[in-house]
Amino acid sequence: MILKICEVGNPVLRKVARSLSTDEIRGKDIQDLIGYMRDTMRDAPGVGLAAPQIGESLQIAVIEDKADYQKTLTAEQLSERQRGPVDFHVIINPQIELLAPADLSFHEGCLSIPRLMAMVPRSRSVRVTCLDEHGEQRVIEAEGWYARILQHEIDHLQGRLYTDTMQPETLTTIENHQRQTSASNRPSHPEKS
Repeated sequence: MILKICEVGNPVLRKVARSLSTDEIRGKDIQDLIGYMRDTMRDAPGVGLAAPQIGESLQIAVIEDKADYQKTLTAEQLSERQRGPVDFHVIINPQIELLAPADLSFHEGCLSIPRLMAMVPRSRSVRVTCLDEHGEQRVIEAEGWYARILQHEIDHLQGRLYTDTMQPETLTTIENHQRQTSASNRPSHPEKS
């Protein structure tokens, strides 16, 4: 089932989402919700989706960065972003630790802020302690683009959007960004989450 994605201005995007118990995670309702979130993220398409983005103020996010999404990037861009495929997985009740300063900026988009993107500074490496879709404890150490995706999704669970930390002068439409990168012969494909 494909769910409607909430857009900026919807109050659910500015609330701190509530944590889930292990029993809730293993229950049919949350298991179904995770499947719907996966389908909605893939349909968008995006590399991540947090429960508040589909109107559920819960500490759940789904993440997947398929190799297909990276085909438009050059080898240089992939290297610069430290970007590679990330298999589908779920993070629940995440706690994040930044392992480096938030000083690496790239363009980000967001499924809840359609048609726009901006440069956002993020940490290049993070450690996330969370539960998976089975309620099992998990520790994720991530670098590069995967670390960026995790930071973006966990921000959603805390009621924050990329616009809170973006470099305001870089805000642009996706169309204008693509036009500018085409003019300089540098393929680019902003990922949304």
